[in-house]
Amino acid sequence: MESEDEAGERRFSVLQTATSILQIRQRAEQEIRRSNDALAQRSKELAEALVIMRATLESATDAILVTDGTGAVTHFNEKYLAMWGIAREALEGASPGSAWSLASSVFSDPKKFLARIGEIATVARESFDVLELSDGRIFELYSKVLLIGDRGAGRVWSFRDVTERHHAEIVSFRLAAIVASSDDAIIGKDLEGIITSWNSGAERIFGYTAQQIIGTSIMRLVPRDRQAEEHEILARIRNGERLQHFETIRLARDGRPLDVSLTISPIKNLAGHVVGASKVARDITGRKKVEAELKKALEKTEEASRERLRLLDSEREARAQAERASRMKDEFLATLSHELRTPLNAVLGWAALLQQGQFQGEDLKQGLATIERNARVQAQIIEDLLDMSRIISGKVRLDVQQQIDLPAILNDSIDTVRASAEAKGVRLQAVVDPFAGPISGDPNRLQQIFWNVLNNAIKFTPKGGRVHILLERVNSHVEISVLDTGEGIAPEFLPYVFDRFQQADASTTRRHGGLGLGLAIVKQLVELHGGSVRVKSGGIGQGAAFVIQLPLVAVQPEPEKDRLHPRAVRRETEPLPAVSLANVRVLVVDDETDARELMKRLLEMAGATVSTAGSAAEAMESILKSKPDVLVCDIGMPKEDGYSLIRRIRELEKSGGNVLPAVALTAYARSEDRTKAIQLGFQNHLAKPVEPDELLAVVSRLSSSS
Repeated sequence: MESEDEAGERRFSVLQTATSILQIRQRAEQEIRRSNDALAQRSKELAEALVIMRATLESATDAILVTDGTGAVTHFNEKYLAMWGIAREALEGASPGSAWSLASSVFSDPKKFLARIGEIATVARESFDVLELSDGRIFELYSKVLLIGDRGAGRVWSFRDVTERHHAEIVSFRLAAIVASSDDAIIGKDLEGIITSWNSGAERIFGYTAQQIIGTSIMRLVPRDRQAEEHEILARIRNGERLQHFETIRLARDGRPLDVSLTISPIKNLAGHVVGASKVARDITGRKKVEAELKKALEKTEEASRERLRLLDSEREARAQAERASRMKDEFLATLSHELRTPLNAVLGWAALLQQGQFQGEDLKQGLATIERNARVQAQIIEDLLDMSRIISGKVRLDVQQQIDLPAILNDSIDTVRASAEAKGVRLQAVVDPFAGPISGDPNRLQQIFWNVLNNAIKFTPKGGRVHILLERVNSHVEISVLDTGEGIAPEFLPYVFDRFQQADASTTRRHGGLGLGLAIVKQLVELHGGSVRVKSGGIGQGAAFVIQLPLVAVQPEPEKDRLHPRAVRRETEPLPAVSLANVRVLVVDDETDARELMKRLLEMAGATVSTAGSAAEAMESILKSKPDVLVCDIGMPKEDGYSLIRRIRELEKSGGNVLPAVALTAYARSEDRTKAIQLGFQNHLAKPVEPDELLAVVSRLSSSS
C-alpha cells in the first residue's frame, strides 16, 4: 500500500506538473496573441506601404512599369497607359512578351525595340537608352533591378518624354555655335552693366579676352563723354525697350575709338522680368572712313556736276524756247492762213457770183450780206494783228480823256454784242453802277477791251447759257467783271490765257475760230491804262470769270498818229468758164454755212446736182446712202476733220467698190497741208479763197476720171 507520504508526494508532483502545464499554456496563449498582434500590425503596415507605393507611382512624372523576375507585369501607373495608349485590362496580368508587344507598335522598327528590351532583361544591371518614336518624339528609358537580399526579384522601367528638351538643346547648341562663330561682338551684361558673356567676335573687335573682361563693367568700353549714353541705354533696357542699329563710339583695349552699330535687346527670365541685356556690336569704322572719303569726293563731283548741269540747263532752256517759238510760229501761220482764207473764200466767191448779174431780190441780199459779214471778220483779224504789232513794238498811243463816263462806254459795248448773243441764244445780264468812276483813259480803247472780253464770253458760252456783267467801285479802282456759264478753262491752260497766239485748242478739230490775240490785246491795253486783268475758272464745263481793274488815277497820254486802214484791192472779175457738170453729183462738206452755200450755188450754176453736209458724220451718212460722183471737203471741222473723213472713206473702199474722187477745199494752204491731204487720199488740194473756174475745172476733171 502506498503510504500517505508517498501519496502526498505524488499528489504534489501531479499538482506541480499541472501548474507547469498551465503556465506553459498561458505563455503559449500570450505568444499567440503577441504573434497575431504583430501580424495584424505588419499587415496594416504592408497595406499602408502599398498605398504609398501606388501614390508614389501615380505622382511620378515618368511613365513607370514594374515586372517580376519572369518579366510579368506587376505594377504600372496611369502615365504609362496614357503614354502608349494601352487599356488597363490589356496590361493587367499580361505575360512578359505581350506587355512589350503592346508598347512596340509606336516604334518605326518594333522588332529592334523588343530585341533591346530582351537584351536589357538578360543583364542584372541598370540601363539607360534614348529612343526615337515613329512620330519623331524622343524618350529616355531607364531601368533598375529589384533585389531581395542578393536575389533579383524583377525590374522597374521608367519612360520620360524629352522631345521638347531635346529640341531646346539643339536650338541652344545652334545658337551657341552662331554666337561663337559670329564676326560681330555679342556681349551679355546684367542690369548693373556687369559683363556676363563675351564671344570671339568681341575679342577680335575690342582686344579683350573673355577671362579679362567677364565680371567687369561695360563702362571700360565707353568713352568718358558718352557714359551718360550708356546709363540711358540701361534705363531703356529695364523698361523692356529694344534699340536697333544705334551708331556710336566705343573704345578698344589699346584706346582706339571704334565706330560701332549697336543692337541691344533685353534678356528676360522665366517669370518675364528683365534681368540683363544682349548687345550685338558691329565694327563700322572702315565703312565710316570710306563714307567720309566718298562724301568728300562726291562734294567735289557734285560741284563740278552742278556747273555742268547749269550749262546744260541753260542750253536746254534755250533750245526749248527756240523749239517752242518755232512750234508757235508754225501753229500761228497755219491758224492765220485758215482765219484769213475762210472769210475771204465767201467774199470772193459771192462777189464772183453776183457779178454775173443772175441774182435778184433775196438772193442778192443774201450774197451782199455774206460778203459784208465775212469782210468785217477779216477786217477785225487785220486790226487785231496791227494792234498786236503796235503793242510788241511799243508804238501804241492812248487818246486819254479826263472824266470818262465808264458806265456809258460799257453799256455801249454791251449793246454792240447783244445782237450776236441773242442770235446764239445767250442771255446777257448787266449790273452797272452809274457812279463808278470817273476815270481817265482812251474811250475807244476801253470799248475795244470790253468788246473783246464780251465777245470771248459769248463765243465760249453755249445756247441757253448766261453772261453776267458787273461794274462797281472797289476802294481806289473800278472793277469790271464778266462771268459766263460757258465751257470753262482747263487748269493747265489758265497761266497762258493772256499770251498772244495761245489757244486751248489749236488743232484742226477745234470748235472756235480766232488767232488767240483778243485777250492778249485786252491785257496789254488794260496795263497801258495802269490796270490789271485776271481770269478764274473751276475747270472744263465750269464757266469762266474775267475781272478788269482800272485805277481812278489819270494816265498821261501821248497823241497817237492817225491809223491807216487797209484797202481791198479790186480785181476784174472774169465770167465763169463754160464748164458743164450736168449729171454730176457733188457732195460739199464744210462746217461754215456761207462756204457750203457758196459752193452749192457755184456748182449748181455749172449744172451739177449738189448735196451738202455740215460735218464729217453727216458726210459719211450721205455717202453711205447715195454715193456721189465727186467729194468737195473742208479740212478744219469740229469733232472730226477732213483728214479723218477721207481716211475712213478709203478704208471702206478697200473692201470693194469704186474710189470716190475727192478734192480738199481748205483754208489750210501750206505746202505741208497739201502734201498731207494727198498722202491721206485726196486727189487734189485747193486753198481758200478758191477761184470759181479752178474749182469747176477740178470737179469736172475728177468726175470724168471716176
